[in-house]
Amino acid sequence: MPSPFETRTPAVEGNQLIRAPQREAFARIAEFAAETDREAGVVLPVGCGKSGTIALAPFAFRSRRTLVVAPNLHIAQQLHNTFDPAKDDMFYRIRNVLNGGPWPELVEIRGTTANRSDLDVAEIVVTNIQQLQGAGNRWLTSLPNDFFDLILFDEGHHNVAQSWDALKAAFPAARVLNFSATPMRADGQIMAGRIIYSYPVARAIREGYVKRLKAVVLNPRTLRYVRREDGQEIEVDLEEVRRLGEDDADFRRSIVTSTETLNTIVDASIRELDRLRRESSNTNLKIIASALNYEHCRQIVEAYRARTRRADFVHSREEGTANARVLRRLENNELDVIVQVRKLGEGFDHPPLAVAAVFSMFGNLSPFVQFVGRIMRVVTQNAPNDAVNRGVVVFHAGANCAQRWTDFQTYTNADQEFFDELLPMEGLDFTNRNEIEVEPVPRDLNEGMDVRFQSEVHIQEIPLIEEDEEALALIRQLQERGYDPDTVAGAMRRLEPVDVTRVRQRQASRASLDTRVQTEVGRIFARRGVNHQGRDLDSQRRSRTNFVVLKSAIDRHIHTLLGVGAGERSELSQQQLDHVNAQFDALVAQAVTEVFGA
Repeated sequence: MPSPFETRTPAVEGNQLIRAPQREAFARIAEFAAETDREAGVVLPVGCGKSGTIALAPFAFRSRRTLVVAPNLHIAQQLHNTFDPAKDDMFYRIRNVLNGGPWPELVEIRGTTANRSDLDVAEIVVTNIQQLQGAGNRWLTSLPNDFFDLILFDEGHHNVAQSWDALKAAFPAARVLNFSATPMRADGQIMAGRIIYSYPVARAIREGYVKRLKAVVLNPRTLRYVRREDGQEIEVDLEEVRRLGEDDADFRRSIVTSTETLNTIVDASIRELDRLRRESSNTNLKIIASALNYEHCRQIVEAYRARTRRADFVHSREEGTANARVLRRLENNELDVIVQVRKLGEGFDHPPLAVAAVFSMFGNLSPFVQFVGRIMRVVTQNAPNDAVNRGVVVFHAGANCAQRWTDFQTYTNADQEFFDELLPMEGLDFTNRNEIEVEPVPRDLNEGMDVRFQSEVHIQEIPLIEEDEEALALIRQLQERGYDPDTVAGAMRRLEPVDVTRVRQRQASRASLDTRVQTEVGRIFARRGVNHQGRDLDSQRRSRTNFVVLKSAIDRHIHTLLGVGAGERSELSQQQLDHVNAQFDALVAQAVTEVFGA
């Protein structure tokens, strides 16, 4: 029997329940379906209805059987819900695309839940790429090469990897359509296929699909740092700070990790969050922070907690239950700040995220756009002027994010001609079946240099799109009179640090110490290949796990250093905590010798 994609006509044109970019993209996809090229791409920013457009696409091709592929399990589940007739908010139903059934027959490939007979009756098959990888994959080897006549890739900028190419080769007659919020990969390559439709971010902002964004750049008048290699103390002005940020990776790392500069990013992000909450009367708005690695997460969380902000982090090294617990607190508005290392990426949606604090480094536009995209989804639909639909990106002048912001401005205003100039490049081979995450190699966070002091940190605001011609004319008048932009910005705003009481700093340091111990245990076990849940290190045969044995040994050496009992850590002073942190490596070495004997 023919599929509903072949026999039914979706209500798209003139349907006001479908967003403008979805209607326009569908019209262009229908034109492409009549052409002879095999593969093409569609670029839709966050919040502009990419999942709904994917659901419409099979109608344009009058597909017999469509395969929808996501880069990870989370996005695959979201797409499955889009097609699932058991859901009240199934796209075809909630947007009046079809007036009742029959609906396309839906099957999900996940583990062993589906079999060949399920796929034989299916008209739409949803899965994540990991299910279709590997030599001898049971689906790729058992299905005839004409089984699918259409393949839709969500987050299609991943599809230049070898595993995606193998999938396309398995069904050579199938047409291919790639969907993405950004066509560029983290390494600067562009997704495969000619881009046939793109919806500029600037237009999405003006029409209320995406938050109105601005950047807040922290510009110190001067900055003083010490190079570890020779102990020389150097003081530089703002222009040199920017140059070093562009040219020196160690300098960039020191900017986002040294206490002096890290705290200014924390303070500025809090100031911006408080302002947005006040102006929008929405106390549920939040900060999302990007960190370098696990230890850096701890450092950032401690800084926010010292300023009475409810902060926590998620990380791939944490157990799934621990991350799920943190995300539940986020959804329940029990957090002000969520810190992550490329963990909350594609497919993660939480509209109250309003401030993006940049504590990491972005070498290319795509990962920067992916991170900023976490704060782009609007809280109130179709309300471009609502104060709740504002987003702020905070970064330090020395972190070299200014170029990424400039690139983002170009991308934001890009039309079809911009993407027509981009050419696909040869891909890389990602053989890991798990979701790809980049975890920097653990290292001394301040290795290379240490920022000691910065004077008069001024705040520079850079809107993503500029619309106030009257204000721009006034700024041009100031420039004609000899005032440079930095002088104007400095006169308007100077960063006021968030006050940190000694009590709150001590409490944050106290909580951070336990996290540091746990982090170090995990690092030692990873290096030695030790199972956390094993029990072979328990020489006293008390049924303690390896994790508990080593953590207890480190805790014991901490207590011995300070002369306190195991139940007295809550009584530690800031001076004692600082003393522990200064001696931490030596204490860990003693514990390792005690437990491992070497």
